[in-house]
Amino acid sequence: MASSGQVGRLKRLKGGYVIRKSKTEDIPVVTDIATRAFSKIYDALEKIYGQELFPVLIPDRKTAKIEQITAHALNHPEWIFICEEDGKIVGVITFSLNHQLRIGTIGNNAVDPDCGLKGIGQQMYKAVLKYFKENGMDFAEVTTGMDASHEPARRAYERAGFNIRMEYVTYYRNLKDNA
Repeated sequence: MASSGQVGRLKRLKGGYVIRKSKTEDIPVVTDIATRAFSKIYDALEKIYGQELFPVLIPDRKTAKIEQITAHALNHPEWIFICEEDGKIVGVITFSLNHQLRIGTIGNNAVDPDCGLKGIGQQMYKAVLKYFKENGMDFAEVTTGMDASHEPARRAYERAGFNIRMEYVTYYRNLKDNA
């Protein structure tokens, strides 16, 4: 890879997309993007989990993505790609490599909600999948929810070629109930 950290140029008719490795100074921008992108998902999860369980699972929705992406950046800064459009950060994708199983895993990924549907996510997936192959991975995996708020993510992953699917259910029970 080039010393500039560039991963590859993305072809578009208009605008110049570039996917590159993250830099420390990117973290505040990408965590803001992720926090805004996950807002509707958190709204849905709050309704699903209810007022008692939601804050247990997500103590602070305003800092959850900040903490997750910052921790990832501290532990594996090389496993975060940034998408820029004309020099402005418009997307982020985190990932990891399991060399023993030869599986690459896509983690947090988000596109700036102000950008609309321009195919930015697909370009980030393409760059990460290429990176996985170049680093000896045989499979790629990504996990997402089955609720309605995750429908756009499921469609995006399927468009990116994810076609082996395993569904599972997580159940919770309130033990404070008298039942």
